[in-house]
Amino acid sequence: MRDRSRFRRARRLGAGAVVVAALAGTNGPWLYRFGSERYHRYEINRPEYKAANGHWEIVEFPKQYRQDTIHAVLLHTGKVLLVAGSGNNQANFDVKRFDSRVWDPVRGTIRKVPTPNDLFCTGHTQLADGRILIAGGTKRYEKLKGDVTKAGGLMIVHNENPDKPVTLPAGTSFTGRANGRTFISKDPVLVPRAKKNFDSRTGRFLGNTPGLGRIYVEARRSGAKYETGTQDNYRIRGLTGADARNTYGIAQKLALDKKDFQGIRDAYEFDPVAEKYIKVDPMNEARWYPTLTTLGDGKVLGVSGLDDIGQLVPGKNEVFDPATRKWTYTPKVRQFPTYPALFLLPDGKLFYSGSNAGYGPDDVGRDPGVWDVESNRFTRLPGLGDPDRMETSGTVMLPPAQDQRFLVIGGGGVGESSLSSRRTRLIDLKAADPRFTDGPSLEKGTRYPQSSILPDDSVLVSGGSEDYRGRGGSDILQARLYDSVAGTFRRVADPLVGRDYHAGSILLPDGRVMFFGSDPLYGDKAGTRPGRFEQRIEIYTPPYLYRDARPSLSGGPRTLTRGGSGTFVSRHASAIRKVRLIRPSASTHVTDVDQRSIALGFRASGDRLTVTVPENRNLVQPGWYMLFVDDDQGTPSKAKWVKVP
Repeated sequence: MRDRSRFRRARRLGAGAVVVAALAGTNGPWLYRFGSERYHRYEINRPEYKAANGHWEIVEFPKQYRQDTIHAVLLHTGKVLLVAGSGNNQANFDVKRFDSRVWDPVRGTIRKVPTPNDLFCTGHTQLADGRILIAGGTKRYEKLKGDVTKAGGLMIVHNENPDKPVTLPAGTSFTGRANGRTFISKDPVLVPRAKKNFDSRTGRFLGNTPGLGRIYVEARRSGAKYETGTQDNYRIRGLTGADARNTYGIAQKLALDKKDFQGIRDAYEFDPVAEKYIKVDPMNEARWYPTLTTLGDGKVLGVSGLDDIGQLVPGKNEVFDPATRKWTYTPKVRQFPTYPALFLLPDGKLFYSGSNAGYGPDDVGRDPGVWDVESNRFTRLPGLGDPDRMETSGTVMLPPAQDQRFLVIGGGGVGESSLSSRRTRLIDLKAADPRFTDGPSLEKGTRYPQSSILPDDSVLVSGGSEDYRGRGGSDILQARLYDSVAGTFRRVADPLVGRDYHAGSILLPDGRVMFFGSDPLYGDKAGTRPGRFEQRIEIYTPPYLYRDARPSLSGGPRTLTRGGSGTFVSRHASAIRKVRLIRPSASTHVTDVDQRSIALGFRASGDRLTVTVPENRNLVQPGWYMLFVDDDQGTPSKAKWVKVP
C-alpha cells in the first residue's frame, strides 16, 4: 500500500511537471515570478531563517474596524490606542467623522472609541498615572493654490490702549485705508492691552508697545480682483471714538495662495482603563503637528505646530501641569519646525536632534543642539551630516539611556523635495566635546524610517521611502537591526508592506514590534492614480523569539521607586545578564520621543532577582514602564508592567 501510494503521488507530480513545462513555453516570465514568490515564501518561513532574521505577519481588522491610523500609543493595559481623527480625509472632516480604536494584540480584540474632535496630527505623551495626554489637531484642512476661491491671509490686530484689552467677534470687518477692500475674520480674537514702557534708570515714560492679536481673514466674495499685493492699514468696523483710534489691523498680501492646515487648542487625557477621552483645559496656542515631551517632574512641554490661522506658532511654548490640568507659557520664546524631536536629558535639558516632520522656514530652528528651557540658552552641536536633509528623519535615544547616545536616521529635503539621505548620524552627549559623526550608511536614501528600541538593546529600523510620500513607487521594503554596542547594521527579514508618510512602529510587551499606517501620495509609479492609505497592521517577531526558551519573570511589586529596589521571581535568575525599564511608545510622523530604555542594577539569589532603579527623575520620568530581563543568549522575557511615581 505504501509503494502504491507513493506511485500515485509520483504520477501526480509528473502530470504537474508536464503542465508546468507547457506553461513555461508560453509564460516564462510569469512562471519565473510565480516560482520565485513560492520559493521566497518557503524560504522566509523556514525555522532556521526565522531564527536568524525574524518574521513578519499581517494583521487585517474586520472591515468595520479599519481606519487610517495616524497615531499609536501603547497603554499600560497592554493594549494599543490607534488614533485616526479624520485620517487625512477631508470628506471625514466635513461630516465630523473622527475615529479611534483600542486594539488588544494578545486577545485580538478591537473596539471603537468615541473621538471628541479631529485629533488628526495631534501631539501625545505618557502621563505619570498612565493616562495619555493628547493636545492639538485639525481645525481646517489645507487648500492648494487653485482651490482657493476667496483672497485671504493673516491680519495682525494692534491695540494701543494700555488700559484694556479688546475682543473682536468672528465676522468682524476690516477695510483697507489705501486699497478699500474689505475682509472678514473667521474667528474671534482677544487683543491684549498695550504695554507701558519706562526708562529703568530715570523712570521716564517711553511710550506704549501695542498688544497684538493674530486672526485669519478672507474677502467677502470670490475672485482675483479682491486680492491685495502690498501691506495696508485696516479700519475695524463697529469701533468708535478712542477704540477706533487705538485698534486697527495691519496685513501684508491677502491673496489666493495655498492655505495651510490650521490647528486647535483642545487637549484631552485618554483613560486607558475606562478607554475614553476626558477633556482638560485647552492650550494657550492652537497647534497642528506639535511635539509633547514629558519632563522630570511629570509636567509636559508642548512645542511648535501650526496655529489656528495656519502659521507656525511663533516660538510660544507651554507646559501642562497634570495636577491642575492647565497650561502655562514657558518664560522665553524659541521656535522649531513642526514635530521637532526633543528628548529629555538627565540634567533636565532637552536634546534637539534636528529631526522634524515638515512645516516651518528652512532657516529657522533647524540646527541641532541642547536647549535649557528655563534660561532659553541653546548650545548648537556641530558635525551633522546632510543637515539640509533632516526633514522626515528619525531619531532614537540609544539604549541604555544612561549613555546619552543618539542615532539619527535618514531624512529628506524641506517640503516636497525629492532629496533623501542614506546617512545615519551618531552623537555622544557625554563626550567632552559632543559632535555628530556618521554611522553606518543605509542602502538607499530614506525618508520616514520607522525605528523601535528592543529589549536586547538593539534597534529595529524598517520601511520608509526614497522620495516624498513614497512618490514614484519608492517605498523601501527592508529592515535592519542596529547593534548599539558594535555600531553596525544587520539586514533581517524584509517587511511585507510598504510604509512611508503617516507610518510608525511600537514595541509590544511580548517583545514583538507592530507597524501601522502609510499614506503614499500616488498609487502607482507613474503618479497617475491617487494613493491609498494602508490600514493593515504588521507585526515583526525578532530572531530572539525563535530560540528554544525565554527567561521567566513574575511576582514582584507593582510600583518601583527611584533609588529603590524590588524583588521578582525568575526560574532563570542566574542566567540574567541585563534588566531594562522601557518607557512605552507614543508614535507619529517619524517622531517618538517617549521611547527610552533604562538599565537597572540587579542581583540574583536562587530564583529571586532584585532590581534597583536609578534616582534621577530626568532619566526615569514618572509613569508606567515595561520591565524586561535578558538572559545570557540575549533573549528577553515578556514584560512586567511597573509604575515609577
